[in-house]
Amino acid sequence: MKITEVVCQVLRIKNVVAKTASSQDSVLVRVRTDTGLEGIGEADSSPEVVKAIVDAPFSHNIACGLRHLLVGENPLETERLWQKMYRKTMYFGRRGAGITAMAAIDMALWDLKGKHFGEPIHRLLGGKQHDRILAYASILFGKTGDETARIGSRWREAGYKAVKFGWEPMGENEALDVDLVRGARKGVGVDGTVLIDAGCVWDARTALQRANAFADFRIGWLEEPLHPDDYDGYRWLRDRSPVPIASGEEECGRQAFRPLIDGHCLDVYQVDLSRNGFTDSLYIRQRVEEIGARLCNHCYTSPVTVAASLHWLSTCRDAFLFEDCVEDSPLRHELTHEKVQAVDGWITVPDRPGLGVTLDEQFVQKHLIAESR
Repeated sequence: MKITEVVCQVLRIKNVVAKTASSQDSVLVRVRTDTGLEGIGEADSSPEVVKAIVDAPFSHNIACGLRHLLVGENPLETERLWQKMYRKTMYFGRRGAGITAMAAIDMALWDLKGKHFGEPIHRLLGGKQHDRILAYASILFGKTGDETARIGSRWREAGYKAVKFGWEPMGENEALDVDLVRGARKGVGVDGTVLIDAGCVWDARTALQRANAFADFRIGWLEEPLHPDDYDGYRWLRDRSPVPIASGEEECGRQAFRPLIDGHCLDVYQVDLSRNGFTDSLYIRQRVEEIGARLCNHCYTSPVTVAASLHWLSTCRDAFLFEDCVEDSPLRHELTHEKVQAVDGWITVPDRPGLGVTLDEQFVQKHLIAESR
């Protein structure tokens, strides 16, 4: 079996607004073979930047577009192809968008591998340890504590036992920060799990002050309180915080995760399959489990990445929560024929070959703004 085409498609919904939500556009990578099989993958990054990395022609031996590297290759050789892509993009890859483009292709290759062998990806990764996982509704903060409380109540009534609130306006001032968390606890109720995503807004000492204040509301974790590159700050904060510290969604590839893992910087390591792919996420899982920390997915895009995240997280020994984006976006809910969403607060791991989801081609064509092959 040989790769014959690498198709890159950029999708965008009409009502894009200024907020931190990556369910407004998407870049899909579709890897096709001479046997008629197709694998699909997705990157969570700037879609046009990823498309440029896939489309770029050969420049020289360590600065090469990904399509050029893959056509004619055997898609089943996922580890070798990851290494080839990493080596041949050394001048512009290694972190960030270069790795996210590789991740989308890697996701598509594993989807192809599963379809070829007639097996779900979790079985190819070593076997799932969970048939279903407790999901948390992942949503943005309201503008005030009262609005945040109403949002929390809505998702508790929808069946979720855990809700995460994130990003703006957290970080504007201490009174608002505390009011937002107070509202989150009020909306979710005394028996629910409240998770707080600060969105990289403080220095370490301020973050510790907030962690102490938020502990009164019994939050399940404080996510991304610091800038992603502040490894020393994360290590310092984790050693002193009364609540668990979570982070990792910004990281792309094993090298980006290495200082966080080696430094024991976090209680919960959040891995986004659309930024790491299956090949590096498998390595990250093994490293994090070695140090006795916990793993969770990050996912705020489409059902393609949701399915990928479920396959990977189900193989993690101590998987305890699954991030389930509940943004009211057609891209989150309509891209695939299958609805990959929690029911009564639990989300089920797909068991069909590959990712176990199929694209709705009418939806793709309706929202397609760019394509290359």
